[in-house]
Order: sequence, then C-alpha cells, then structure tokens
Amino acid sequence: MAKATPNGHRRVAIVNGLRTPFVKAASVFAELTALDLGRIVVQELLQRSELDPAEIDSVVFGQVIPGLTAASIAREVVLAAGLPRKIEAYTVARACATSVQALVNAGNAIALGQSDVAIAGGTESMSDPPIFTSRPLAHALAESSRARTLAARVKPFQKLSPKDLIPVPPAIAEYSTGLTMGESAEKMAKENGITRKEQDEIALASHQNAARAWKAGVFDAEVMHVPVPPKYSTIADKDNIVREDTSLDALGALKPVFDRKYGSVTAGNASPLTDGAAALLVMSEEKAKALGYTPLGYLRAHAFAATDPADQLLQGPAYAAPIALDRAGMTLKDIDLVDMHEAFAAQVASNLQALASKTFAEKLGRKAPVGEVDRAKLNVNGGSIALGHPFAATGARIVHQVLRELKRRDLGTALVTVCAQGGLGAAVVLERA
Repeated sequence: MAKATPNGHRRVAIVNGLRTPFVKAASVFAELTALDLGRIVVQELLQRSELDPAEIDSVVFGQVIPGLTAASIAREVVLAAGLPRKIEAYTVARACATSVQALVNAGNAIALGQSDVAIAGGTESMSDPPIFTSRPLAHALAESSRARTLAARVKPFQKLSPKDLIPVPPAIAEYSTGLTMGESAEKMAKENGITRKEQDEIALASHQNAARAWKAGVFDAEVMHVPVPPKYSTIADKDNIVREDTSLDALGALKPVFDRKYGSVTAGNASPLTDGAAALLVMSEEKAKALGYTPLGYLRAHAFAATDPADQLLQGPAYAAPIALDRAGMTLKDIDLVDMHEAFAAQVASNLQALASKTFAEKLGRKAPVGEVDRAKLNVNGGSIALGHPFAATGARIVHQVLRELKRRDLGTALVTVCAQGGLGAAVVLERA
C-alpha cells in the first residue's frame, strides 16, 4: 500500500530524469533552439522509461529567456515531441529556479489527485536569445503596418535616429536595482567577507567533482547523447565546460570581471552561459507501482522564499531551506547530501555562511542557526560552475543527479537549493523509499 504524506496527500514519486549535455553557449548546440533541446530530451526520457505516452496527463515546462517563435514552450514541446495532443501543458518561469517550479507544480497536482503522470522540466538556449528592437523602431514598425500607401508606410521611419536602429538584447540587470547578478555577487562577497581564495576553492571542487563523476561513469545514465543537426556528424555526449586540469593557480590568475580593481568574482568562479535541457518523469506513488517502476525518490517538501534584491540578491536559499526543512519535519542534521546551485561561488559561500550564522537565524526569527553544511556532502558530483547553467534546466538537473547519488551511496535524504533573480530562493527536500 502506498504511503500517505503527513497532510494526507498522495506521495509524489520522481520516477526518472534525463538531461542533454550542458554546453557552452555558441558552441555545440549553437544551431539548436530551446524547443529543439526540450523536444529531444522529452522524447529520449520517454523512450528510456518505456512509458506509453498515453499515460501522461500533464506537461509543465519552463524557459527563462523566451524565444520569439515558441512562446508557450511547454505546449510546443508536447506537439514537437509527437506526444498525444490531448495532453494539457503550461509554461512556468521562476528565473534560475524554473524547473524546480515545474516539478513542484506537477507534484502538487499529483499530491491532490488532479494528475497521475507528468513531465516536468526546462530548456534554455543562450545561443539563440531574442533580440528586440528599440521602442521607437517598434512604434514605427507598428505605425507603418497600419498604413495604406507606400508614402505612409515610409513616413514613420523618417523620425528615427541611427541609435534607434541598434538591436536591444534581453536585460541582464535587475529592473529594481540596476545591478547584474554578477555585480550583486560581488556585492555579497564584499559584505559577507567572502575571500577570493574561498571562491576559487569552491570552483575548483566543482570542476574536480564533476570531472571525477564523468570519469567514473556517474553521468552515463543521466546524460543523453545528442546527434547534432543538420549534418548529424557531431555527437554531443558530454558537458564541455568541465575543466579536469584546472587548479587554484589557474583560477587565481583570472581577472575580476565585475569590479576590475577590487573585485573577486571571475569567469572561473561563476557559472557560464549555457545551452541545455532537462526533464523529470513524475507520478503518484500508486501509479508508479501500478506501472512497475521503482522511483528514484520522492518529493518530501518544498519552499520558495524571497528577500530584498537590493540587500543580498542571491541569498534566497538561506531563507527557503529552513522553511522546506520545517515542512519536512527535519533538520539539516537529517540530510545526507546537499546540492546547492552554483550561480557564483560567492553566492554559495554566502548562503553556507548564513545557514550557519546565529545572527542570520535571529534575522529569520529562529532560535538557532539552520546548521553548518559539511563540505564533503556538498555538490559531490560538481555543480553549475563546472557543469554549466542553462537557466530553466538547472533545477531538474540537480534533482535527478542528487537522487541517483543517494542510491549509489545507499543514503536517504537530500536538500536541493537554487537562488534566482529578484531575490528569490527555492528549496526542495527529497527522500528515497
């Protein structure tokens, strides 16, 4: 008989997970769109899971930097993947925590009995970002499209200046603060006393752990091979960002990017722009058993939280993690593995510092700190600095990566955290049987 959760809801099983290789933007996947990548990973996940697509009742998928031709990415993934057209689908976006949101939404519907089988995930192509026109040019184009004569169509463009013709890339700065994430990470490093050495040590561990995992075959079951169109002569079978030969000396030689004179955030201790997609197959525990699956694990609890973007933009995980642990009826000491998204090493170090801080606990109105994370349990197979960070795919990547590692080590619980734009944070508590 399936176990019920403490609140009486159905248990949410994560049956399988898969991702494409994560590759540096403008490299192997340069000619592929986010839709291409999402379609590819969903098709392969279903084939590997040997699931009849007719069993799927919902797809929840996300994309952070939306394309100009497939705005409803979730529905388009369903159609492009050749899934039954009756499958309802919707798109979610919570910046870097997008596929965590997709998992939670799919999981909540399953827990409430509104769904039995769902696909949740995300896809991102930083090689194919939308490029917008300036507002004056956009207005001129709109006015011209309504005109009935050639002269009237040309007239709106006569008001434009040369600068109005310059393409406008997607905004990378916070609208409310004007600071980019990198500048905010630099701010956090300074305010929290995070040294350049600690940041480079976190980056080095990320690369070493990821390289070790690839060498040991850890990723073989969770990273698919992608024959790259249009010639299909290239097979993408591995992340191309991992640096097996990097060192503290090599990382230390890199120049700061966001504060060139006094800064400590470099290209080496930050996650790079990345293309990739990841997907999870999620079911009710009862449905998984009925179909003969042994789940990777279960979604025990989750939480989202927020802080002032002008304060510590990427500190959201330290706010979300204690809430998720409380909801799971657990403490940090009950957690066997911790996987924290590495947007920047400075952000990881700041969140670890906050979780262990009595002062931060008081800020949260808690009697004691959440606890100190054992670095030996942190990002044991590498994180986003080494593996890459396709914004909408990272959360799904982390979830099935850490669940598979729990099985390898015969451990029971994991805490996943992701920081996100706008001062947001996500945390998920996972468990095995």
